Order: sequence, then C-alpha cells, then structure tokens
Amino acid sequence: MNDRRPQYWFPAKRYGWGWGLPSCWQGWAVLLVYVAGLAVMIPLITARAGKPDAFLFAGAITVLLLYVVYKKGEPPGWHWGD
Repeated sequence: MNDRRPQYWFPAKRYGWGWGLPSCWQGWAVLLVYVAGLAVMIPLITARAGKPDAFLFAGAITVLLLYVVYKKGEPPGWHWGD
C-alpha cells in the first residue's frame, strides 16, 4: 500500500543505456528550461560574442542537464527490454 520506491524524474530506457523522456512534471520542467535556454541564448551569444562562446554555453548547459538527469534519474545501466 505505501510504495516507498523513489520517484525518478527520468526513467531508464527500456533498451540500451541511458534515460528516456521525463516521467513527471519536474523532469519536463528541467527539459523545457534546457531547450528554451538553448533556443534563446545561442542566437544572442552568437550575435554578440561569436560561435566559440555559443559552443561553450551549449556544452556547459548540456553538462548541467546531464548532471540533473544523473542525480534525479534511475541508475544508469544496460537494459535488454526487461
């Protein structure tokens, strides 16, 4: 009755290694902020500072996304559809 399993924001993929789409609103919010950050900031940074700075920003925000997914997602591992 009282299910004490942790609520993962990002479930593991059914096949392969990694995570799938978010399973709760918090995960969707993180993904939305990531996509919006890229969509808004990349053109602004490219226009003002150039492409190298835009690539650095994209890399930094992607590393931040991966950190959140790793901390709030299911433990990573290879899955064979089980």
